[in-house]
Amino acid sequence: MREFRVRSLLRTVIGDWGSVTGGALRAPFSASPFSVLRSLLPILLVFMTFTTTGCEKRDWRLPEKMHWDRDMCERCKMAVSERKYAVQVIDPKTHKHYKFDDIGCAILWFKEEKIPWEQEAIIWVKDCKTDEWIDAKKAVYTTTKITPMGYGFTAYKDRQEAGTEDIVTFDEVRRRVIKRGR
Repeated sequence: MREFRVRSLLRTVIGDWGSVTGGALRAPFSASPFSVLRSLLPILLVFMTFTTTGCEKRDWRLPEKMHWDRDMCERCKMAVSERKYAVQVIDPKTHKHYKFDDIGCAILWFKEEKIPWEQEAIIWVKDCKTDEWIDAKKAVYTTTKITPMGYGFTAYKDRQEAGTEDIVTFDEVRRRVIKRGR
């Protein structure tokens, strides 16, 4: 009588798995209630594996995934849509990521907001040719392209990628943007 109650309770809680799975789990109901739990154990292990390995910690020093046309520029509040000119600034103390649509917006944001951690900031820009994130302070820039906010600076990993155009460093970009303003 007790085995019948346990079997009946399992059918009430779990349902009639035989009709859902085409009879695949019907055999355990005929054996014992514990064999049902044994047959569900592999499913439970797979579920736990996916849930625990999906919570992998990411290095905060790396750029976050951009949500193109949804992420907003921190300074001008326009949607970041042009992949070639995107910028991310990371606060080394709070690990917060700030996204920009143009290197000029990022530089002026530091100045206008009087950011005290500007020198320690980690700044990533998109390489115009390879579309990979590169260190903005080590990148070289050309001045001939039209960029989203009109500052005209395009980042490249090295001088060979930039070609023969007018090439400047990050410090020169910063100086020119601050001089121009807006």
